[in-house]
Amino acid sequence: MARSLLLQQSLGNPPLASSYALYESETSVAQYCDAHYGPDKLGVANFPAHLAHLCASAMLGKPKRSALDLGCAAGRASFELATCFDQVTGIDFSSRFIDISRRLKERGRIGYRLIEEGDLISDHGVYLADFGLEATAPKVNFYQGNAERLEINDHCHDLVLVANLIDRLSKPGKFLSGIHRLLVVGGLLVIASPYNWLDNFTPRQQWLGGRFRFGNPITSLTGLTKKLSNHFDAVGEPQDVAFVIRKTSRTFLHNISQVTFWRRVS
Repeated sequence: MARSLLLQQSLGNPPLASSYALYESETSVAQYCDAHYGPDKLGVANFPAHLAHLCASAMLGKPKRSALDLGCAAGRASFELATCFDQVTGIDFSSRFIDISRRLKERGRIGYRLIEEGDLISDHGVYLADFGLEATAPKVNFYQGNAERLEINDHCHDLVLVANLIDRLSKPGKFLSGIHRLLVVGGLLVIASPYNWLDNFTPRQQWLGGRFRFGNPITSLTGLTKKLSNHFDAVGEPQDVAFVIRKTSRTFLHNISQVTFWRRVS
């Protein structure tokens, strides 16, 4: 409990930048609720649930006392992680996402509306019980916060999951340079990203990859490895994991995140 309170106080309530306004919209919130709790789409398995299962598999035989889900969105991965961790903290910049996640934890149910076509919409509702997650929900706490302003340095987590976040940070390199402070030595960092770099989120000079430097192409995996090499060893090979965002009943965004695993060694 003390750690959770300390985290809440240190994160504060940062102002919302205009680039992130889309994550506060009714449409975006509904799309992410559907991505987290709706049916599988285009034959692609549920992304946050899949990530949580990959994390659990990678943690076999390791302590599972505390997990941190940075960029938790609608909270599915946080709830899934709570089935094997003693305590899980979910953090997101969007107050709307955190409100949804907290409501799910407290009430066990949420409702949302999806666009079918044009002005036509449909109502949807989900229950945590539908996924067998209601019993462990009390182990999860959600906070609004800015991943780039984390001030905790007590090395308290056995796992940190960073899903589809680093290409939405203004200074991802700086963020990665300090992320070891959130993990115990031997703890696992899991990063998933489609490396969809956009200037309105991340200034080009801050991109980890996807650009040229002195005439040489730099991949995001190369940049990621460079930033983490001082404190982490790579574990296994990168994995490609697809995820789908439903826009309308006939329009879907099919994406692929590269998932990498890193063990903190110093």
